[in-house]
Amino acid sequence: MVLAVPLVAVAQPDLRNTFPGRRIGGGTRGECSARLLAHLVPGSSVFAPGAAATIGLLEGPTAQPRPLQLSFRALNAAGTAAGAQGQVSSRDLPAASAGVVLLTIPPVKTATIWESGYRCEEGKAAADSLDFVQSASPPAVSLLVSDPQGDDKTVAAALRQLRSQCGKTVATASVAQSFGLSDAVTSEWPQQLPVRCP
Repeated sequence: MVLAVPLVAVAQPDLRNTFPGRRIGGGTRGECSARLLAHLVPGSSVFAPGAAATIGLLEGPTAQPRPLQLSFRALNAAGTAAGAQGQVSSRDLPAASAGVVLLTIPPVKTATIWESGYRCEEGKAAADSLDFVQSASPPAVSLLVSDPQGDDKTVAAALRQLRSQCGKTVATASVAQSFGLSDAVTSEWPQQLPVRCP
């Protein structure tokens, strides 16, 4: 029992170095599954949102927008998903055009896997709501942690700046540069992106 606290303390930094996340989702064939979806997190795909508890996503252009689903699964001290114990929460967002989405989440107290992906299949049963990952497109996957470091503070500051633009538009190039996503933005993107804060 005494060893549990040190083990948790060691697990958190280790996860930051070894988490196999990918902050950009999509990339398979098909209009829906190939649509870019990126978590606005550091390049390591590990992010500590801090006290503001704001997370952000970048949705790419598409001719046929589809709804977006976010899921959150807590990790236990051993660094494995605790979703089997029912500690999974999800949130659906309506289909939308290219833009930035900012969400406020509860404060992160334990390492949590955040996945986001489009619902590419029509008429999927509600019971299968977390199975979209296997059947549609590779999701964006990040790890949310509670210990902010240098990169986290830079990203959090950029998210705060975006939040001040809720309901307005921002330059696409500026967003891409702020989050190190310039290589992912092509000529197909609009020059301005709406900032949505549902």
